[in-house]
Amino acid sequence: MRHVALDQHCLRSFGQPDRPRVDPRRRHQTLELPRRNPPLAWYLCALPNPWNWSQNAHLAFESAPGEQWDGPALVSGLHVHLNNARPITGWGEHSIPADEPRRRSVRFRTCRNYQFAWWLRGERGAPEAPEGIFGGGGQKAGAGPEQMTII
Repeated sequence: MRHVALDQHCLRSFGQPDRPRVDPRRRHQTLELPRRNPPLAWYLCALPNPWNWSQNAHLAFESAPGEQWDGPALVSGLHVHLNNARPITGWGEHSIPADEPRRRSVRFRTCRNYQFAWWLRGERGAPEAPEGIFGGGGQKAGAGPEQMTII
C-alpha cells in the first residue's frame, strides 16, 4: 500500500494497491514482491470459499532485508513463509481514532483492512489515495482489484 482511502472499507481501504498475480486454484505458490520502490507495507487478505468472514486471512508485513518469518495469517490452515520481510503487529480496532464517525459502523469498525489502513495513516503517515483512482476518487462500486480467495 502506498496510500489509503479512509472513506472506504475492505480492499478499497488501500486505494489502489500494488497487487501481484496469484492463482486462487493453486494450493501452494510463491510470490516474489518487487525489491525496488517498496510500498509502505504489504497486506495479505484472502477469503475462504465458501465465504465466512471470521475465517478471512489477514497478514500485514513490511520489507526487512535478511529477516525470515513463518506463521499463520489469522486463519487456521494458511501458513505463510516470508523471506526478507517481517509481519507488522499491534494494529486493530484501536487503530481507528475514537472520534472517527465511521467507527460507529460495524462494517468499518470490524474490517481488518480498514483497521490496518488507519494504522498506516497513524504510524507511517500514509497519504490519502489520489482522486480518480480506485478508492480515492469515488469510482463505481465493483471497479478495481479483487481480493484473493482461498479454496
